[in-house]
Amino acid sequence: MTSVRPGGRTDVTTTFVLVPGAGGSAWYWARLVAELERRGHGAVAVDLPTDDDSAGLTAYADTVVAAVGDRAPVVLVAQSMGALTAPLVCQRVPVELLVLVNAMVPLPGETGGAWWSATGQAEARAAEAARAGRTDDPEDMVSVFFHDVPAEIAGVAQAQPLAQSERPFADPWPLSHWPDVPTRVVAGRDDRFFPADFQRRIAAERLGLEVDEVPGGHLVALSRPVELADRLEGYLGSR
Repeated sequence: MTSVRPGGRTDVTTTFVLVPGAGGSAWYWARLVAELERRGHGAVAVDLPTDDDSAGLTAYADTVVAAVGDRAPVVLVAQSMGALTAPLVCQRVPVELLVLVNAMVPLPGETGGAWWSATGQAEARAAEAARAGRTDDPEDMVSVFFHDVPAEIAGVAQAQPLAQSERPFADPWPLSHWPDVPTRVVAGRDDRFFPADFQRRIAAERLGLEVDEVPGGHLVALSRPVELADRLEGYLGSR
């Protein structure tokens, strides 16, 4: 599909391929898909095999590669745990831009299970809650993940099936270096799970990149799809 820009220039429509985090549901991206399509972009949300105990990171990458197919140009967007998979996809199909959103940024050989203690995520989360004057219950997932999601959307989200095998967290991250693909890092300013300060530190230490903030919490595609679409669309001219 092509579109005509002012001045008569014709561009091929960009497709955003959207990789979810833990739980692996394409439904998570529904509000963002609608917003991107409203703006004339293609959008493909991927369902990952999260209920399959035999499926590791390679199987997750296979699923995303199949979803990409022969689409081009592609911007790959990975939420949270999806950042373990998305770089593997960049090694196998042409990707013009990789965008990490509230992401687990891995190191070579590191497992997803080891990532939490290696990065100090729990300490960063507790420190952010203390600064904000909150006494978060680590088991209260509603407060952590849905505090800024509209109630009607949160209700539908919480009714979705949720399964996440431990298998991909056991796989050492297989790449020897970050793929040679332009990469941007987006953090939700109000993320209680991966606080923005924590994300800035991890992006700087592991990728040498700065973080672009958007309003919203960890599930920013549900709470702030318009603002996230604005940010993604703004990246298109920098590819």
